[in-house]
Amino acid sequence: MTAINDVTDYTLEGDIGVITLNSPPVNALSAAVRDGLAGAMAAAGADAGAKAIVLICDGRTFIAGADITEFGGAQKGASLFDVQAALEDSPKPVIAAIHGTALGGGLEVALTCHYRVAVPSARCGLPEVALGLLPGAGGTQRLPRIVGPQKALEMVTSGQHVPAKQCLEIGLVDELVEEGKLKEGAIAFAKKVLAESRPLKKVRESNEKVEAARGHPEIFADFRKANARKFRGFLAPEYNIRCIEAAVNQPFDEGMKTERKLFGELMTGPQSAAQRYTFFAERQVWKVPDVADDTPVIPVNTVGIIGAGTMGGGIAMNFVNVGIAVKLIEVKQEALDRGIAVIRKNYERSRGANPAQTEARMALISGSLEMEALADVDLVIEAVFERMDIKKDIFTKLDAICKPGAILATNTSGLNIDEIAAVTKRPESVIGLHFFSPANVMKLLEIVRADHTSKEVINTSMKLAKKIGKIAALVGVCPGFVGNRILGARQREAQKLVFEGAMPWDIDRVLYDFGFPMGPFAMSDLAGLDIGWVKEKSKGETIRDVLCEMDRRGQKTNAGYYDYDENRVAHPSPVTEKVIKDFVAKSGVNARHIADEEILERCVYPMINEGAKILEEGKAIRPSDVDIVWQNGYGWPAYRGGPMFYGDQVGLDKVLAKMKEFQATMGDQFKPSPLLEKLVAEGKKFSDLK
Repeated sequence: MTAINDVTDYTLEGDIGVITLNSPPVNALSAAVRDGLAGAMAAAGADAGAKAIVLICDGRTFIAGADITEFGGAQKGASLFDVQAALEDSPKPVIAAIHGTALGGGLEVALTCHYRVAVPSARCGLPEVALGLLPGAGGTQRLPRIVGPQKALEMVTSGQHVPAKQCLEIGLVDELVEEGKLKEGAIAFAKKVLAESRPLKKVRESNEKVEAARGHPEIFADFRKANARKFRGFLAPEYNIRCIEAAVNQPFDEGMKTERKLFGELMTGPQSAAQRYTFFAERQVWKVPDVADDTPVIPVNTVGIIGAGTMGGGIAMNFVNVGIAVKLIEVKQEALDRGIAVIRKNYERSRGANPAQTEARMALISGSLEMEALADVDLVIEAVFERMDIKKDIFTKLDAICKPGAILATNTSGLNIDEIAAVTKRPESVIGLHFFSPANVMKLLEIVRADHTSKEVINTSMKLAKKIGKIAALVGVCPGFVGNRILGARQREAQKLVFEGAMPWDIDRVLYDFGFPMGPFAMSDLAGLDIGWVKEKSKGETIRDVLCEMDRRGQKTNAGYYDYDENRVAHPSPVTEKVIKDFVAKSGVNARHIADEEILERCVYPMINEGAKILEEGKAIRPSDVDIVWQNGYGWPAYRGGPMFYGDQVGLDKVLAKMKEFQATMGDQFKPSPLLEKLVAEGKKFSDLK
């Protein structure tokens, strides 16, 4: 065995040269790996005893992609293109031996080998689109030549990890070898290539599939149309499509130039910067500075949920999906039966519904009208009305019923959890687990740490969130916590803008164009304008009151802020416009035209400012946690990073200047956070906060 460098070895096994990479944790294409590969290929080329070459990786995976930490920095070591050329132009056949995942640059390396073998558990993909990028080392040019343009379009725009069996079917790998015997299988395949005098297959020269698609622009037009909604606002999917078009319509070398040009535009653009930021933020959010990863975890095998409504039922599904038994508590049998029936219906309607799996999951759910049924559960989650008196009453009872050590959690979206914990004799066991609706779909879980919550309860909650497939952010107690507190700042301005002359559809359009899935008024119509509205107490004091009194309660009545047709498509409403204009006239305000730019700044800059206040108060651990909350719970567009990242991109000096301008003309609701002022004075960003 010859050590090429710290991460690469070369050995001769019979007449097969074997290059082995070992750069934990995922053999990413760092400078050391590229240097090792270049050196090993030179050694194998010079070894007269080596008739063929196998490229294999130690550890849990084949090359799983580029080293993202090197992005944007100066090039060190051998270039990836030089390494690929050494593989592709080798006079000896080169076989990539794949286990784990061959992703991004890893698959691009494998595509420059003459053959590829894989174990059945392996997966291949080009997931750069998730980082706002496209494969920049020939992936968009070689992939369509081997799997065809249609499949290539699907792979590069979704980033899907294709299972080995499917890779064999589409030609991405040449042979599957026995699980656990990759090296032996790859060497045997290499010997077969030699024995049969197989050609040195260069993917770049395989033009049959791209030529067949030439002159058929409808392939791309149809693909764009079918995915328009999914790709809205994102540059990377469109740039990936253009690269596959180039593979079809241009010679290989020209297509490579197109790929490099478009890669460079994405790499230096704001969208990829935001998506790469999110990649790291999603890993940081799990780290709690004062709670060590080895902090003891409380075993959670059974969960009690109080309330079998939409929220309680959705929460229950998260746990039974991973095999944790759930006890649902309701006050009336009909409510309990209805809640369990809705859960069953959700499973039966889910894509790829499996009757046996549905029954297995439903078997994990039991119901009761007695809270005493929660005496032996490990975790209780209260999911009832947002009323402090009701929650205090429930927690007083739970304190008497639940076993010592059980975690007592509330799903409140903004009430004071310290006040709730104070009615128990075990405030250290009380925590907030704020799920987002629908709880079986939405990824975010705000975990709310109260003054006395123990580190064991925090660590258990974080680990449990990961187990049930959520992304969790640990936040502190304050009205609305992180997500709803920032939402409140936006909603306040949206409502004020209507009183000043903007129409609901103007505000919604600006925020939709910014990248949100819908604006605040469309969202209100979807949720129902009558949530929290009481007919008997309504005196027409707000626009919402007037609309509800007219039975315009949102989508469910086909009229709210908008009018809805039979397909629930929204249209600006003359009725709502008249209600607003009458209201504004009665209030004595002079309506004015409000430009889109002001709408965006009025809605978004106060969110950034509120986030700064949250950080200043220590209610979020880091700015990126705020952004994770907003991306995963409120539809902030991934390609804009989150309110704190967006503030940095716009320039905190610009945000501060606007907040001061608004404060001078509209009052102290726009008063800048001291942290915002401090950062600007010091020439720093949110990203500089440690």
